[in-house]
Parts: sequence; structure tokens; C-alpha cells
Amino acid sequence: MLLSGNGMTYIWRRSPFTVMWLSAAFPGFGHVLMNQYARGLLLTLSEVAINTLGHVNEAMVYTFCGQFELAKSVLEPRWMYGYLIVYFFSMWSSYRTAFTMNRLSHLAELENTPMTRLHITNFDIQFLERKNPIMAAMWSFFFPGLGFLYNQRIFLGIYAIAWWWIKGTMAHAYDSLFLLFSGRIAESIAVLNPQWLLFMPSVLGGSIYYSYTQTVDQNHLFMVEQKRFFVEQYRGGMIHRFFQREEEDHAHC
Repeated sequence: MLLSGNGMTYIWRRSPFTVMWLSAAFPGFGHVLMNQYARGLLLTLSEVAINTLGHVNEAMVYTFCGQFELAKSVLEPRWMYGYLIVYFFSMWSSYRTAFTMNRLSHLAELENTPMTRLHITNFDIQFLERKNPIMAAMWSFFFPGLGFLYNQRIFLGIYAIAWWWIKGTMAHAYDSLFLLFSGRIAESIAVLNPQWLLFMPSVLGGSIYYSYTQTVDQNHLFMVEQKRFFVEQYRGGMIHRFFQREEEDHAHC
């Protein structure tokens, strides 16, 4: 585990099928779940760029509506090949990496490496503490990225908040909500941009799942660190001798 100014980075056991499913939902999410942020963010940016240039989401919406000819007309074939390569590479890479991470996690447990409890920088103070996973998921539901800030993942939180604003603005989601609450249902549907709208469910679901999972992981690491601290602090100390004397007294009785 590494505690830095940007938060906590650690190796953890993951289900290969779970990370592959997350990569299928949005390329790069599986790598982010395994704390491989450079690869994950690169793949998410590639997904947004190539998908937008190829009008993939727009074609999917038209396909779901049964407008197959319109779906074929909006697609850009020159970008489709690149999109498929990035999509399947993300799934394969996250699935393969999960097995390696699981082995490394097992080795790290055997080594019993000490963990840092506190890290102070000029910009932030990072520390291990127990948090509420439901609270992290709830903040991510209200606005993706806030759950990451709750878990002290500063850079990832800023990245998620910025992209959620961009996608929501490009999809006209906030304008649509205002029209919907005003009772103008037909206008609220017409104003939506399907190309950008289809990004939002994956981002919302991924943010909720990741922030919840990360909180559970950090709580477990906190308990492991506390256990190691008490073992190192009180091994052979007064508390150990006190309980030893009590056991001897009970034995004499």
C-alpha cells in the first residue's frame, strides 16, 4: 500500500470477471478499480474520443429505437475499427491483469509489509480511517466524483467531477431535467443529445460501485494496520504480562 498526497494506492484481490465486466461497461473502469490509474484514464479518454468521432452511442440509440438505416448513416466506419480494438483490448487487459494482481496481493499478505498511517504534504493530509461505504455510494449517486473525494482520492475526484459536468452539459441533461420538472415532457426529450447521454449511466454506475468498493477496502486495510500496530506496540509489554499473570492465577485455582 502507498499513501501519497493523491490518496491511497494498494494491491487488492479482484474478480477477473468483475473487472472485465466494468471494462465492457466503460473501457478503463476495470483498470481504475485495480488502481492502475494511468492506463485506466488513458482508456477512458480514448473511449470518449473515438466513440464521439465515430458516433457509436448515437448509432446505438437509433438501433434501440428500431431505426436501423439511420443508425448506419450516422456511423463513421474509419473510427469503428479503432473503437473495437480499444474496447476489446481494455477487456482483455483488465481480465489478465486481475490474475497478476491477485497473485501479488497474496505475496504482499505473506510479506506482512508495514503500512503508512499518515502522510502530510504541502497540499493535503492523507490518513487511514474507517468510513461508511453507503455514504460514499450515496455521494457518488448525487454527483459522480464526490465519493472519490470522500475517500480522499483528490485527482480522481476532480477528474470524475469535471467529466461529469462536461458529459451532462454536452448531453443537455440539466436542461432536460429543468424542462421535465416544468411539465414540458416532450421538450425535455427533444433537447437531449443521445451521443453524450449514453455515457452517463455507465459513469454513474461505475462511480457508485467503485467508491463503495474502495471504502470497504480501506476499512479492511485500516483494521489490518491497527492489528499490526497493537501487535508491534504491546508485544511483550505490560498488557501481555498482565494477561499472563491472570492465566497463571486461574491455573493455580
